Amino acid sequence: MPTHRLRVIPIGGLGEIGKNMMALEYGSDIVVIDAGLMFPSEEMLGVDLLIPDISYLLARQKSVRGIVITHGHEDHIGALPYILSRITPPVYATKFTRELILVELKQRGVKTSAKLNMVSPGSRITLGRFTIEFFSVCHSIPDSVGLVIHTPLGTVVHSGDFKIDYTPAIREATNFNQLASLGAKGVFLLLSDSTYAELPGYTPSEKVVSDTLDRIVSEAKGRVIITTFASLISRMQQVFDVAAKHGRRVFIIGRSMKEIVSMALKTGYLSASPGIICRLDELKTLPHNRVIVLSTGSQGEPTSALVRMANRDPSSKVQIIPGDTVVMSATPIPGNETLVSKTTDSLFRQGANVIYDKLAQVHVHGHGSQEELKLLLSLVKPKFFVPVHGEYRHLSLHASLARSMGVPKDNVFVLENGDILELGQDSGKVVARTRVGVIYVSGLIAGELDNGVLRDRKLLSRDGVVVVTVAVDAESGKLAEKPRIITRGFIDSGEERNLIEKGRDVVLAALDHDKRRLSEPNFVDARVKDCLSRFFYEQIHRHPVIIPVVVGVGGKNPEVRSQ
Repeated sequence: MPTHRLRVIPIGGLGEIGKNMMALEYGSDIVVIDAGLMFPSEEMLGVDLLIPDISYLLARQKSVRGIVITHGHEDHIGALPYILSRITPPVYATKFTRELILVELKQRGVKTSAKLNMVSPGSRITLGRFTIEFFSVCHSIPDSVGLVIHTPLGTVVHSGDFKIDYTPAIREATNFNQLASLGAKGVFLLLSDSTYAELPGYTPSEKVVSDTLDRIVSEAKGRVIITTFASLISRMQQVFDVAAKHGRRVFIIGRSMKEIVSMALKTGYLSASPGIICRLDELKTLPHNRVIVLSTGSQGEPTSALVRMANRDPSSKVQIIPGDTVVMSATPIPGNETLVSKTTDSLFRQGANVIYDKLAQVHVHGHGSQEELKLLLSLVKPKFFVPVHGEYRHLSLHASLARSMGVPKDNVFVLENGDILELGQDSGKVVARTRVGVIYVSGLIAGELDNGVLRDRKLLSRDGVVVVTVAVDAESGKLAEKPRIITRGFIDSGEERNLIEKGRDVVLAALDHDKRRLSEPNFVDARVKDCLSRFFYEQIHRHPVIIPVVVGVGGKNPEVRSQ
């Protein structure tokens, strides 16, 4: 007889695309599923990555029995270098996923004492009161798995990212036989991928892309440049196959893509005919109709290989020439649309023939559409249902699908990050919320996202900064000279000097109003900010960041005080 209720705690990945992380808790045992990152939106200036807030796990470190990874995409493994430097439970992943985790740790320069254990579809592990089986699912990366989690309350199925593809480019299809047998026995809870819950029908097969690439390469008179995700091994296999068929050679540019291709070839997840992959210094020796360039940059990343080509960067190892065919074999991640559009326009301007998803089926996604999600629900027949992985509308639409498939309304839970859902044998309820702040990574620094910092960065990028130096005589407490003003990124015109001179007079008048308080840094700070903010807005309708610096001069110990 179960003595506890099962807790489901989404730490990331609900109400957003990325940052996937889910905790299951029973008694004193916690199992974590995935640990992903998310890329920042355009307004998050200076932020490189977003990762989950693991405060809930840090407070219960001794209860965390392990982290189980479903597959090797960044939104499922990218936070591990930051998390494993704080907590070190064992990690369980399939062979290819484990190799990608090792690449991630190496790139971030992280050494951890956490043990990276290898599992495979069909294998079984026990973590406290949880026993976990792995089953293969078809996704856009090798060795993807779903999870069958046996708990004292019943069986939990976590789909991982999945779709149905009877003709996948590489590896296994989704193991629906195992899921059907579970449904016959009874499944307590289903956690299912919601990323494409708003799309009707079925997701197309990878074979469609193979046929499209074959046609594009056969018709191209010059070089073909194909950009895709560095981890999309199935697409790379398709490129190698079509290159061999049409007598072309493949040149790979982009550090992450080179590393992953090298690892996939060594481990047998990719196969290439002898001589297909060439060194970049051989590129100039081949006629254009025998060349395929495989490149990073499908998301318009500023430092990626394709964007350097689009920007005519002199350091780029490949320059665009009229007659090149560029294939954008990926769809933009939400938030990257502007970057991708800008890159596409730049390629067109240089005379390239750019082919993207609106013109031809050069990419299919790795997530199930509505009919596939309904098929999983019909096979598993869960008692309780929680949609995962997606923005709130995706979760809500997936919940509606579940209700239409017969899951009782009271047994369907649309959660948000931080909700704590408790499930008993016959009922469930969100009983509390845990703290889930937004943790950002900026360079080598990780910390909680401060809205004030972002606001200042937006102001700096839009209106610039004004530094006002106020010199106060240390003995008399009076102004030693007229305030000085330095600006950066503020205005750039012949009127700037006149405006700054007027600004100095405004500061002088404001401080002369109460000379007895010039020795109080807080008073000077507030008075300078107030008078200059009003002055600049009245004059040019701008709100620059104003930084007053108070300098004590004269006396024995000059000092600088800034606010």
